[in-house]
Amino acid sequence: MAGGRNTKMKVAAIGLGSMGYGMAQSLIRAGHDTYGYDIVPERMQSLVDEGGKSAELADIAPDLDAAVLIVLNAAQTEAVLVGDEGILSKLKKGAVVMSCATVAPDFARSMEAKCAEVGVHYVDAPISGGAIKAAQGQLSILSSATPAAYAAAEALLDATAETVFRLGDSAGAGSAMKAVNQMLAGIHIAAMGEAITFGMTQGVDPASFVEVISKCAGTSWMLENRAPHIVAGDYTPHSAINIWLKDLGIVLDIAKGAKFGAPITAAALQQYLAAAGTGLGMEDDAAVAKVYARNAGITLPGMD
Repeated sequence: MAGGRNTKMKVAAIGLGSMGYGMAQSLIRAGHDTYGYDIVPERMQSLVDEGGKSAELADIAPDLDAAVLIVLNAAQTEAVLVGDEGILSKLKKGAVVMSCATVAPDFARSMEAKCAEVGVHYVDAPISGGAIKAAQGQLSILSSATPAAYAAAEALLDATAETVFRLGDSAGAGSAMKAVNQMLAGIHIAAMGEAITFGMTQGVDPASFVEVISKCAGTSWMLENRAPHIVAGDYTPHSAINIWLKDLGIVLDIAKGAKFGAPITAAALQQYLAAAGTGLGMEDDAAVAKVYARNAGITLPGMD
């Protein structure tokens, strides 16, 4: 069916983590019949309680106008689409798949080709903005797709994004830009952790660090967003340490394929690996600062 701002669609939101759940909420709010799927049944029931629909995915797949995939990685994306219980063979011609995981550009192109073989549109649509913006329908989507796929997905994009960057007329360009973004974001968080703990060795307390540096040239969006978590001693995961093992790993794989050296990215990844190795993998990614703190023998707010 054709997309459009006033089109009511039957949508499966597959992957109801912090980002996926918020996107599903935004789809419901926009008036779409939204079916949520996750390995955690409580998340599915919670979405139903908020107005979502319920049905077995295999049963509803032939009637879907769209599937939004907000899963963890390429392996899960591939499993959902073409695995043993994959939905691609069940989707009707003209349906659209909007794939939001951080994946390598070549993988996005391969999924687009598989979708095209059965007459299904594919939008390479990595997302940025965090869980709060996902729930508000104000994400940035770094997308690339054919004009026909964009038309089929227009109502989905309107419901979930504040800004849609259209970066090319085939899959791959969106994922390439997401890799660039994740490289910078992961480095910036690690750099913030290094700077805030370095400041503490010089008598700069974390609250003063945030107050001053956020108004100076050394700031970044990630610093302003994550450093307050350290000040509060609150490491409730909005974006977990383990995410960066995956995303910076993808970035470095892409860099290796391009024969491109990325030493700063590699150094940042080592700090996340160190954090995960000491049991911090499921804490907020601001907890990378704990690695620096422990090495320096200092205590952050909320640290034992």
